[in-house]
Amino acid sequence: MSSIAISDLRDRPDFAKAVADRVWRAFWKDKGHPLSLLTGLVQENLGPGPIPTALVAHEGDRFVGTVSIIASDEDTRPQYTPWVAALWVEPEDRRRGIGAALVERAAEFVFRSGAGRVYLLSGPHRRSFYERLGWSMLEVIDDGMSILTRDAPARQA
Repeated sequence: MSSIAISDLRDRPDFAKAVADRVWRAFWKDKGHPLSLLTGLVQENLGPGPIPTALVAHEGDRFVGTVSIIASDEDTRPQYTPWVAALWVEPEDRRRGIGAALVERAAEFVFRSGAGRVYLLSGPHRRSFYERLGWSMLEVIDDGMSILTRDAPARQA
């Protein structure tokens, strides 16, 4: 992963189209949502922030992956905020630690922004990946999805 950089999308807006396309294909297309909806949501990441924020992994000008920090990823749990969401790594770049690095950077971003806890929604097939990264199970919701959490590190006195 040595040649992979992780940047805020605000610093690399040239990747906005790739972010919208990959997140749409992975999470929204099969639910009937148009790409234009995702394109608009990704544009919101270019605002003053800190939420929403998208991070992009890239090798020079080649898009490699993305992750988002959003206010809510589960409408039935409005009390939980903020969330790490929409992790995507290009298939040819998987198993190189890029997804783990994106999730870690997103959590660090949230904690630097002042939140003491961050949430993440995962399907059963990905839950162990996040648990290996230090996330803890909070609850399983109706459709089998898991809500995981991670707390900010304790501050040194």
